[in-house]
Amino acid sequence: MKISRHLALTAVGALMMYPLLWLVSSSLKPSNTVFTDEGLWPHSWAPGNYARGWTSLPESFEVYLTNSLIIVVLSILGNLMSCSLAAYAFARLRFTGRKLFFALMLGTMMLPAHVLVIPRYVLFDKLEWLNTYYPLLVPHFLATNGFYIFLMVQFMRSLPIELDDAARIDGCGPFRTFWKVIMPLCLPAFATTAIFTFIAVWNEFFEPLLYLTDPQLYTVPLALRQFMDSEGQSQWGEMFAMSFVSLAPVIGFFIAGQKYLVKGIATTGLR
Repeated sequence: MKISRHLALTAVGALMMYPLLWLVSSSLKPSNTVFTDEGLWPHSWAPGNYARGWTSLPESFEVYLTNSLIIVVLSILGNLMSCSLAAYAFARLRFTGRKLFFALMLGTMMLPAHVLVIPRYVLFDKLEWLNTYYPLLVPHFLATNGFYIFLMVQFMRSLPIELDDAARIDGCGPFRTFWKVIMPLCLPAFATTAIFTFIAVWNEFFEPLLYLTDPQLYTVPLALRQFMDSEGQSQWGEMFAMSFVSLAPVIGFFIAGQKYLVKGIATTGLR
């Protein structure tokens, strides 16, 4: 029974790995054989796709990786700082209208993002933030993502309230209690938020496309789009090569934080 179960899981795992294996295989094929050479093992090899893809765009691909990394790191810091403070207020403090504001925050999770596209674009245009990173970064520092707030609220509610009472007896105010007592215990929730933010921001295509016009500011998804040509001269081999390169940071970050991700989800009720 166990052997059959392991075989079934192995088969499902191999099936799920097929797109990644196809991507790696395609990155090593000449562009004109990517869709005609259907096997995973290339008939003809083109490892030079990686070197050509790195330098064939207007800017070196290193520029786009650096841009994405800057945006991702600052977005993670913004979400961790702002969402954790908002979550601490909802989970541990008592103030007038707390339940109402929490319900409104949950309501923002049900609001389609597309209905905010035009108002946000007009707002950022009035602020003269277009073609800068401000539209991509500032919202993360203002606790605009209800999901991360809810995740941290659920985790903080699982911590004993006696910790706050003990900190108050020792003379700690709300912020010091959060900084010295609550925050060190929220590492799993913080790691989960960091991983989700990393994946979401790194793969984001629409917002950079909407707000950025200078190719020197492009992120990795926008850079990969430049390999495609509407006239049929797309550099498929180079694009798949750089796609695989762009996956490496995501996979590495996920593997590094997988233990905390599982623990964070298991202890927040998101099952």
